[in-house]
Amino acid sequence: MRIQIRPTLVFGSKNAKDPAIIDLVWLTSLLKDIDQGKTLMSACKKAGLSYRNVWQKVNEVETALGFKLMERVRGHGSQLSEYAKYLIQFTDDFDEKTRRLGQTSLAHLEEGFALFRNTSEKRWRFASSSDPIIQTAVLSAEKFELSTAGSGEALERLLNYETDIAGYHVSDLQASKTIAKRLQKEGMQIFPVMKRVQGLMIAKGNPLNITGVRDLLRSNIRFINRQKSSGTRLLLDTVLTKEKIDPKKIRGYEQEEFTHTAIATSILAKKADVGMGVKNIAIENGLDFIQLKDELFFLAMSDELALDKDVAKLIRKIRQLSEEIPGYKSLGLKRQIVGWI
Repeated sequence: MRIQIRPTLVFGSKNAKDPAIIDLVWLTSLLKDIDQGKTLMSACKKAGLSYRNVWQKVNEVETALGFKLMERVRGHGSQLSEYAKYLIQFTDDFDEKTRRLGQTSLAHLEEGFALFRNTSEKRWRFASSSDPIIQTAVLSAEKFELSTAGSGEALERLLNYETDIAGYHVSDLQASKTIAKRLQKEGMQIFPVMKRVQGLMIAKGNPLNITGVRDLLRSNIRFINRQKSSGTRLLLDTVLTKEKIDPKKIRGYEQEEFTHTAIATSILAKKADVGMGVKNIAIENGLDFIQLKDELFFLAMSDELALDKDVAKLIRKIRQLSEEIPGYKSLGLKRQIVGWI
């Protein structure tokens, strides 16, 4: 990139909305060409502008300054006025006096641009299903912008090029294979990162004696759900279908929250008695937990991004954390996901 600092003439009142702006270097270069015997037409061609356009610009400057820059002499073309010669001399002197300062300032400007480019390197957009490990891993990295979305929404964003990485989880082998087939058809890479436990989070001591999803049908049980398109919501609906439970008969089924932590908070605040979430969040919030199903968590991205070293670091961090936090297990070996992709 080439950067220049050039003097500019700005004509117009202080509050003018559209002041006339003339590049002084361009203007004096044009005047020098004419002074050296070139015709205005040849000077226009050198400037890359039409004859009419140049005359218009020159007239604007003359009108603003109140001086003629060129005298039109019949049979002799255009000749510079004394004021034009003064303007050329002024510009040359100005350029000479400010060259060193300009070079120094330009060096500072280029250094600043370089620093800005280094500190504003591309940040990868990461849309992921709600998970505390994902959030912790991204906070420890620098080049990722995390947005929470349901698994289905995260995948759609990825396929629509609205995000660079999608984090999603599945508990059904056939569903996982279907998703993988679609992603691979679009040229996406899939990385298994962890297994986690999903289930029902309930108040400490289980005061309402909840033992499973059938208890959600009880009239005294207030349930709180995850949002549509979330993997957790899909998992619950799959379990309800298998148990032949009508969701409409569950009190609070239509009440939604967007994260596992929000579900736990609602239970702690006694706004609900039970909700779906991961085991780790139940433990952290001092809630009891009834396991329903294990599920696998994957990251999906383009082939190109899969080679990025920062993405590799993020994946390693997620797998590391999943070995340290209860309710999770690291995934990375092919034998651990046989039949899922």
